Amino acid sequence: MTTSPFNAPISRRTLFRAAAVAVTAGVAVQAAPKAFALGPVLGTVIDYAAGVPSAQSIKNAGHLGAVRYVSDRRPGTESWMVGKPVTLRETQAFAALGLQTASVYQFGKAETADWKRGAAGAAIHAPKAIALHVAAGGPTNRPIYVAIDDNPSLSEFNGQISPYLRAFEVALHAAGYQMGIYGNYNVVQWATEDGLGEFFWMHNWGSGGKIHPRTTIHQIRIDKDTLDGVGIDINNVYAADWGQWTPGVALPSIPGNSGGSNSDYVNPGTTPPPAAGSSLPAAGQAPTAEQINQGAQLLNVLSSMG
Repeated sequence: MTTSPFNAPISRRTLFRAAAVAVTAGVAVQAAPKAFALGPVLGTVIDYAAGVPSAQSIKNAGHLGAVRYVSDRRPGTESWMVGKPVTLRETQAFAALGLQTASVYQFGKAETADWKRGAAGAAIHAPKAIALHVAAGGPTNRPIYVAIDDNPSLSEFNGQISPYLRAFEVALHAAGYQMGIYGNYNVVQWATEDGLGEFFWMHNWGSGGKIHPRTTIHQIRIDKDTLDGVGIDINNVYAADWGQWTPGVALPSIPGNSGGSNSDYVNPGTTPPPAAGSSLPAAGQAPTAEQINQGAQLLNVLSSMG
């Protein structure tokens, strides 16, 4: 049994009831992928927030692209965190040089971390993540990484983080997206035990030098490198599909895939096309207002469960 951020117990029966509500509303419930993502390093991607290096410089440095924020600057960072949020102009510049983008959401940090409010926090943050992803040209059928930029205890994970991620995932699936998770070794482990997430971006804080076998991307260097004078973090990529996308392209070109389709790619997994009559958008389309509203309604159900 887990507890909500308001200390109300959430039983298995309550979670099953929420899942039934999601299915009734047309949400695609996807089993966690069976294949592990960890393997040989296939390349590197960067992430940054204090500025925007040029696409040409990123290309010249040999990176595959970048994981970019689909979140606004939090209060107090407006003057220096000028690399948030990602823009369509930036992703189009990437595309022109064969670079690709993945999306991550993080607004608060430390005492103001987004997960602190549990499922109720997801009701605030998930719609913002989707809107900024769409504004930057992000297609559906791609993940948005949800950041747990902490070294939490198991109690914090069960009481706040797991409800936050579960509600966020419901909203993303309702709008035709997948969920990635940014977290340390324990967060990745606990999330997979709870059946949460399809892609995993691991950071080292509290990881004890271990790399989780489900890691898609591993953040290996923080605040030690610059590009065009902008501080960047370096990440190893362990899967051909690391959640990348290109504006205006329904599905990315995944190395090793024939026909440009992700349908047979199982590492780390993709959402199948929506069934006939489904309310989910086709791959590459922006979610409709009705679909976003549907996700918000589901979030309200989850955040009010007790």
